[in-house]
Amino acid sequence: MDEAKAITQLKAGDIGGLQMLVEMYQIDAIQAACLITGDRVIAEDIVQTAFLRAFDKIKGFDETRPFRPWFLRIVINDSIKASSQQSRNVALSDDGDENYAFVLRKLAENIREPESSIEQEELVSEMRQAIIQLSPTQKAAIVMHYFLNLSTVDSASQLNCSPGTIRWHLSVARKRLRNLLAPFK
Repeated sequence: MDEAKAITQLKAGDIGGLQMLVEMYQIDAIQAACLITGDRVIAEDIVQTAFLRAFDKIKGFDETRPFRPWFLRIVINDSIKASSQQSRNVALSDDGDENYAFVLRKLAENIREPESSIEQEELVSEMRQAIIQLSPTQKAAIVMHYFLNLSTVDSASQLNCSPGTIRWHLSVARKRLRNLLAPFK
């Protein structure tokens, strides 16, 4: 079954079409939500709720447009709300979440490579702590631009703001991350 058939099935009221959409978009959605909220459990709850909301709102979905951006908009907005409600200094658990560490390593590719695995682990830990200190909107801008590979125009439409605002959030977030990660250069 392809995306169009799944959406047609959902619009007919058959929740069976949701399974294919979950299989296609669940991993990206959880990783994006996790980067914004900093908490895997909260991210999973957000994504599960987003899929149910998508099912409820699917009748208003324009089938001529792609589903992924529409769905990720729900996830990102809910993640920003959840992140805003959390305390700014809530620590991420060090449970060895491989997906989170992988994404953080991708974000750190432009930073000079550490010479040992211990330094790499320290860098990942410092990246986690640095990302936590960004505002929810800055986290969302970083995730959309660097992880989801959305343009500033697409990111702006996701957050209902101008592309200039997204560029500003990215600029401030990069500057803050540079300052926070300066000891690792």
